[in-house]
Amino acid sequence: MASLLVRSASRPKVFGIGFHKTGTSSLGEALTRLGYRVAGPFGAHDPDIANSALPQALALAERRDAFQDNPWPMLFREMDAAFPGSRFVLTIRPEAAWLSSMLAYFGTRSTPMRDWIYGVGSPVGNEAVYLERYQRHEREVRSYFANRPADMLVLRLTEGEGWRELCGFLELPAPELPFPHSNPAGERQR
Repeated sequence: MASLLVRSASRPKVFGIGFHKTGTSSLGEALTRLGYRVAGPFGAHDPDIANSALPQALALAERRDAFQDNPWPMLFREMDAAFPGSRFVLTIRPEAAWLSSMLAYFGTRSTPMRDWIYGVGSPVGNEAVYLERYQRHEREVRSYFANRPADMLVLRLTEGEGWRELCGFLELPAPELPFPHSNPAGERQR
């Protein structure tokens, strides 16, 4: 689908900094429909992702204007410093639903990305570790942007938020179409 708005170099970059399984793909699709050039996840299977993520992200951020999924949540401070005036969208969902989705989607599979984020790659058997890291990320983001409410939006897509909140935050007109819902619950990773 073609984007709904003409791309503008004057618009701030938009970083989706919610953890996976919080609507990151839906956010990416929405930003694409709003005319942003969206970069998605990268490096999930890179064994050196903890060291390679930042240089790769900085290079990619020079070429795109919106970002979603991993490793972007882990780099929000660095992206804020490198790209002043950017906007940040923290997608969240109820913790029990998030954890259930993580377990169903990733199961016992492990990746270097999840090793880096959580300290263990597989959510199965590590539910408390995953939940604590999810909660800590939300606290860290909220604390970081506490005095800058115009720069960060908390978006609850699974609770019905969508165009009104996102477009209000980005100061853009809301499209007359349903908000995208990518990767519906229950879909497993391929």
